[in-house]
Amino acid sequence: MDEFAWLKDREDPRVIAHLRAENARTEEAMRHTGSLQEALYEEMVGRIQETDRSAPTRIDDYHYYHRTEAGKQYRIWARRKGHLEADEEVLLDANELADGHDFFRIGVFEPSPDHRHLAYSYDTSGSEAFTLVVRELTSGRLLPEMFENTAYSLAWASDGRSFFYAVRDGSQRAFEVYRHQLDTPPSADVRVYHEPGEAFSVTVRRSRSKRYILIEAESATTREVRYLEADRPEEPPRLFRPRRHGIEYTIHHHGDGFYVRSNDGAKNFRLDRAPILADGSIGDRWTEVVPGRADVRLEGVEVFRDHLVLVEREEGFRRLRVWEIAGGRQHTVQVPESVCTLWPGENPRYDTVEFRFVYSSPVTPETVIDYDMDARTSTVVKRQEVRGGYRPTDYAAERIFAEAEDGVRIPITLVYRVPLARDHTKACLLTGYGAYGLSLDPAFSSHSLSLLDRGFVCATAHVRGGGELGEEWHEQGRMRNKRTTFTDFIACAEHLVSEGFTSPDRLAIRGRSAGGLVMGVVSNMRPDLFAAVIAGVPFVDVLSTMLDPTIPLTVTEYEEWGDPREEEYFRYIRSYSPFDNVERKSYPPILATVGLHDSRVQFWEPVRWVARLRARKTDSNRLLLRTDLEAGHGGPSGRYDTLRELAFEYAFLLDTVGAGEAENGRSAGARPAAHPARS
Repeated sequence: MDEFAWLKDREDPRVIAHLRAENARTEEAMRHTGSLQEALYEEMVGRIQETDRSAPTRIDDYHYYHRTEAGKQYRIWARRKGHLEADEEVLLDANELADGHDFFRIGVFEPSPDHRHLAYSYDTSGSEAFTLVVRELTSGRLLPEMFENTAYSLAWASDGRSFFYAVRDGSQRAFEVYRHQLDTPPSADVRVYHEPGEAFSVTVRRSRSKRYILIEAESATTREVRYLEADRPEEPPRLFRPRRHGIEYTIHHHGDGFYVRSNDGAKNFRLDRAPILADGSIGDRWTEVVPGRADVRLEGVEVFRDHLVLVEREEGFRRLRVWEIAGGRQHTVQVPESVCTLWPGENPRYDTVEFRFVYSSPVTPETVIDYDMDARTSTVVKRQEVRGGYRPTDYAAERIFAEAEDGVRIPITLVYRVPLARDHTKACLLTGYGAYGLSLDPAFSSHSLSLLDRGFVCATAHVRGGGELGEEWHEQGRMRNKRTTFTDFIACAEHLVSEGFTSPDRLAIRGRSAGGLVMGVVSNMRPDLFAAVIAGVPFVDVLSTMLDPTIPLTVTEYEEWGDPREEEYFRYIRSYSPFDNVERKSYPPILATVGLHDSRVQFWEPVRWVARLRARKTDSNRLLLRTDLEAGHGGPSGRYDTLRELAFEYAFLLDTVGAGEAENGRSAGARPAAHPARS
């Protein structure tokens, strides 16, 4: 029974009226925090370098970069030819393109190999249905052809006159790849690949060597690749290796072969080399390069002419291992902190000894580094500037562990202002996700300083369902193991309380999307443990959504949640789905945020969840729903609008759980005698 089914129709004027009424209720409930919201917003803006430029990326004789200007919401893309002191050529000003739109986001941005054209796509609704266009860079004019409902990927052929792009079907799945020739109508485009499997979506990319176009079909557990030579775009693609259920692989061209990263016989992935035969097919005699390991996950591989860079994860942390192809010598890139993360940056060049990566930690701002793989030396290209007198030594980060109900140790990353008194008086924000094998890595956020400087401890729960401790960590929190994700999160919260970092009346929790599912479930399971909940675009109606294959992502995610058309999964999902388990009892204060045009989590999931909570909960704690009527899953598109949204959420936290005086004198005010959310 669903007493709020009528809220599913976004075309119904009653539904829009309901959303506007909820927004008005939320604004009224938060009106008294207006000055706090403004203070938080000004703090966040005050810490960023508003007029800034990214680290330039060299492609052939051009240096490409994007920059921002103070007061403007969006990026400006530009390039300089020859050297960085040359005249700037503006390629794309998103501020001009966004004029007249409440939402604007760039999807693909791909200059042609001869640097004469730029293919880019944009979304003006938040639905992630991108419009693709091509700009002639010498004149600045747009070519007449326009492509609707395209996906996130595009690859140019070597001739600079044709490219491959992916389009979406009615369920918003990228399902076909087309080849387009410049100055011809889209109706003349050739369909290169059609993916019939409803659980699969497709992407297209070009190998770093520039020799091959790669078309990848991927489900949650299986991947298949087709390839064709980039200088022969008219030829049909070849199948690299037929798909087998549960086998994932990616290929990376190098010389006379492909490096193949796969989980075939290796749960945490292995690396092999497959030869290319004279006729262009793939030979059977493969060579193992890196075997599968139980304690190390091979997350990716970056292939250059003379080197491999292996992106590995061990004991929850990423590392980069450099492998000299000819000599076989290996070394690990050294980093200065134990609690940190790093990831590959933009590396378009194949014939180079420089590898660009990005380094960050909870106390170290994002740093772009060019690493000489032969000399083993690092050059800092750009470090995120934090204005306002930020000092890393005022803060500390550490990794601790909670014990789950089955005895497994669950990692928690903490960051706080020093010194820290573990006396149960601190406010704490605990964040979680735990799905798809994705990891919440310990990186810097200048915005979180607004909480840390008010005495908050910020914690991240690395629960099962994520990928922090390898593929087995993911397996233990998906399908019929999904409840483990939620009990792990509760164990982390209980550990923070028992160890004196916080107390239940000072502990707030936050999660987005699949992390919002965690928020909904644990609010049902242990409402007594949390003082405030922020559920961002939360996936809270799992059962109804997964029962409807017409909803975007449903079929593709059967392998993450299970198919409830089978009784065992129906009953299992029903046992935890937040909407289906709302009870007549007290709940903590809750703020739920929604994007009306969200194509990943349908807007009506959190809307109906809040409606049912409001009808059934027995307390008088605040229950707020805030819908962005112009955005989708990612929230507002402009950078200043994004900060205002974050300031609103932080104001909700501070107003609900209070904050203590910080050493720098900044405070949200003394904690009131009567808890405002419980009055």
